[in-house]
Amino acid sequence: METSAARSGPPDPPQGPPTHDDAHTGGIPRVVTGRRRTVLLVLAAVAVLSAAALVVGLASWAPEEPEQPRALTGDERERLAAMRVTNYRDLRAGVRVTAGTGAARTELVGWVDWSRPLVYLDVGGPGAGAERGLLQATPTVVLLRPDPTAVPTPAPPPLVPPADRWRLHDPPAGQGLAAVLDLLFRLASDRPEPPADATRRIGGATVGATPVDILQAPPPGPGVPPPDGLPRYWLDHDARLHRLETGLAGVGPVTVQLNRTDRPTLRPVDALGGRPGQPRALTAVERGRLDRLPARLRARGGAAVTLTAPVAAATNLRGAGWVSWSGRVAYLTVADLGVPERRTLLRVDGAGVRRAEVPAATVPGTMESPGRPPLPPPARGWGADPRRAGDLGLLLDAALRAARSPGGRGAALRVRGDTVAGKTVDVVELRTSRGLLRYWIDRSGALRRLELRTRTGAWAQLDLTPTTVPRLVPPPRPPAGGR
Repeated sequence: METSAARSGPPDPPQGPPTHDDAHTGGIPRVVTGRRRTVLLVLAAVAVLSAAALVVGLASWAPEEPEQPRALTGDERERLAAMRVTNYRDLRAGVRVTAGTGAARTELVGWVDWSRPLVYLDVGGPGAGAERGLLQATPTVVLLRPDPTAVPTPAPPPLVPPADRWRLHDPPAGQGLAAVLDLLFRLASDRPEPPADATRRIGGATVGATPVDILQAPPPGPGVPPPDGLPRYWLDHDARLHRLETGLAGVGPVTVQLNRTDRPTLRPVDALGGRPGQPRALTAVERGRLDRLPARLRARGGAAVTLTAPVAAATNLRGAGWVSWSGRVAYLTVADLGVPERRTLLRVDGAGVRRAEVPAATVPGTMESPGRPPLPPPARGWGADPRRAGDLGLLLDAALRAARSPGGRGAALRVRGDTVAGKTVDVVELRTSRGLLRYWIDRSGALRRLELRTRTGAWAQLDLTPTTVPRLVPPPRPPAGGR
């Protein structure tokens, strides 16, 4: 019998291309289809073109040439001339200053208010030394709150400044900190100044998202000799300064960076007059309180007093004691922050000013907060003060005279409202023959503080607390010809 295979004949030839087993072996295909060939050709062409482009690019690349310095255009000259006026009109800006290099570098962070003018800074860096701490300054008065334990890197100071430990500071003029502060104040003016001829545009940059021109020009302000190498100003199209690089004699390189959006209202400390107000004439009610003040003080009899008096750069006084309006005498313990081992007992009365120097250990309290003087006063060591205690004597004398007449009636102004010892007060300023005085009078008519503007331009304060004043007996008079 024939098999079924023999009956059906040879098998039909395979249809289409042969099947490969690459998927199973991972080998190179033995047969390349037309579509796959096309893809490979395209990839090869792309690779050749990419290599050619890379070769051409490498052959033709060259560093971009920096801009060449050139003279200022008319618009650039106008913006440079208006820069200081723009600062003055913008009122305030955040500021960060780096002065000097290496171990002598000082860093200052805070704000500048060109409208008052006032700067408020945290001073740090490895070169800060004894000036490390908080600083407030006007063009004529510098106050420092030293903090030797502060971290070396400064940070923005607190918007409400601490009330204590401020003292007058007198950095050498034209050097170090004084030169930097002078530079900050000279960045503003109420009138434009045409730029000098020695000005150039040396390039452009971007500060944040703001395009700026980098201009080279002499230092700001008339009559200021240029340091080695002219300063560079980063100035935007609205005449706002963002950065300044310069050099100062005795300091070295200085960089000033301004933050034009960081512009809080600054509060000067009490020694600089306190927060700003809007002076105006007294109302009838305020005038009545001032007129009745002498009678109220006489009826009160006296008060306990606390003294804060920055009267000179090397003389920052603290004190405590009493004022007796009935006895017309003031008696205080006074500490000089520069002489920690000593206290001064000071008495002001109708006979003049007498003082006695005593060891600090004999009087309670600390240097910053001395205790009240001993009663009865010591029998020895008293002598007349021919200078009548200077500004301190004027302040104490004004406190005693307030029980007779405040004086300066026609020149009285309400400077501002304020608070002291939890009481709301009107700060009333008087121009007298003895200087500029401020009376802090609460709404009940009581005198809470008396201030005197000293010859340094700072303000000394005498805070008064109503109390029963002990009998302030005078010390014995020295015998004739001796102490």
